[in-house]
Amino acid sequence: MPVHEWTRVDAGIFHAMHQGWITALSDALNAGLLPDNYYALPEQFAGGVGPDVLTLQAPSEEDDGPVGRKAGNGSRTGLLIEKPMLAVTAETDLEFYRRKQDSVVVRHVSGDRVVAMIEIVSPGNKANQKRLNAFVEKVGSLLDRGVHFLIVDVLPPGRRDPNGVHGAIWDEVAAGDYCLPADKPFTLAAYEADVAVRAYVQHLAVGDRLVDMPLFLEPGAHIPIPLEATYTKVFAAMPKRWRQVIER
Repeated sequence: MPVHEWTRVDAGIFHAMHQGWITALSDALNAGLLPDNYYALPEQFAGGVGPDVLTLQAPSEEDDGPVGRKAGNGSRTGLLIEKPMLAVTAETDLEFYRRKQDSVVVRHVSGDRVVAMIEIVSPGNKANQKRLNAFVEKVGSLLDRGVHFLIVDVLPPGRRDPNGVHGAIWDEVAAGDYCLPADKPFTLAAYEADVAVRAYVQHLAVGDRLVDMPLFLEPGAHIPIPLEATYTKVFAAMPKRWRQVIER
């Protein structure tokens, strides 16, 4: 299914799709994409860094070494992949709907530590400079703490984010020189939080199909995230009245 033009509907309709997509992604992760010693939940982070993220980052004595490469009983469901199909794009040197917005948070069973997050950018994240800054600073702070990210931005850039949310994030973590292609205004960006932060980026436009993206669970190992399949499932379940508006 092609990516749609979501500016045709108001923030409430996008919010409904956003929440459904977050749930579908979380369900897919728990249904077999994740190795047995990980789990995913939709969790709410209104802005800044949630205290529950920071307090669960300390290594646990129960940690079984490299996280996620094996399950406790010798079997596993999801399989970590070491090398993404995408090339590294860049690398560093060493209020209402926003407040109701969920992310997919992946935790490891040892201490329930947060290891990765999936964020679907909403209109609330770009509503004003303060909110955009809070979102960008949250991502940058968590990357510093070793939390990997997948950012899905299917909203066009504006004057506050002329290079999209990825451009704003990359300025935060690397002060990098990044320019969003004029003919591909949507961005999918996977961040691998290692000694250096590595970004794997795909650009899309209205009418393009979504592609599966990597979500890193540890440096050098990821799982593929079925963005296309989950987006298609959620869009098909939306009210026909709004599907017609979006597809016109």
